[in-house]
Amino acid sequence: MMPRAELLKDIFVDLRMAASFVTILPVASSKPAGDGAVARATWALPVAGLLVGLAGAFVYKVAIRFGLTPNLAALLALATTALVTGALHEDGLADTADGLGGGRTRERKLEIMRDSRIGTYGVCALILSFGLRWSALATIANPLAVTLALCAAHVAARAGVPAFMSLVPSARPDGLSASAGVPPGRSVAIAFALGTLALALALGPGKALVSLILLSLAGLLLARLALRQIGGQTGDILGAFEQSGEILILLVAAAFQMGR
Repeated sequence: MMPRAELLKDIFVDLRMAASFVTILPVASSKPAGDGAVARATWALPVAGLLVGLAGAFVYKVAIRFGLTPNLAALLALATTALVTGALHEDGLADTADGLGGGRTRERKLEIMRDSRIGTYGVCALILSFGLRWSALATIANPLAVTLALCAAHVAARAGVPAFMSLVPSARPDGLSASAGVPPGRSVAIAFALGTLALALALGPGKALVSLILLSLAGLLLARLALRQIGGQTGDILGAFEQSGEILILLVAAAFQMGR
């Protein structure tokens, strides 16, 4: 059995790696990651997501405290989460939309997804993503409810990433997703448990169940599209998966809010 000190050290290393992987926070280790280290650390992606959600919630609460409307506060909260992540997931969503929507062949789709320029499909995808999330947060309005919804969305949306990486093969031998490796079963299980727990605590059992069903369906649909069109997943596909998760969870939170 691993000594407690060594276990805590490994957990801390994984947390730093996950945070450096999906945020711009200067927490990366100066030492190079070993083989499979990134894949093993994917269990901590939901924890990194919690930091992002809390940052957005803090800005929302401050904006409301200074008298701004929920619409403006929601926009500032989204801007904060995009800033903290370096718009990594939004970039993946845009590239995925451009690649899957614009290319005719597998090679051309992958080429488009590598291109740093954004096309019509990508612009439309970003407008929809920001618009739906902004509308959902503005509908929820209450600062505490917004905090819970943001934390649940950013935790659970990343909790499914290890499973997606494990079940859907990489579309190419290089790139972000391929270099990260395949997460082990333990990392997949821990991440899923953290995401489910966050949904249950933040939104309640009923909303959590609805969110899990929608996330599963969205993941299956995206996996099917990725496998058929480019032969697997990429870092951009993972970004699109995360964004779809955020959107769905916030919409569930907003829909139930309106039903009260």
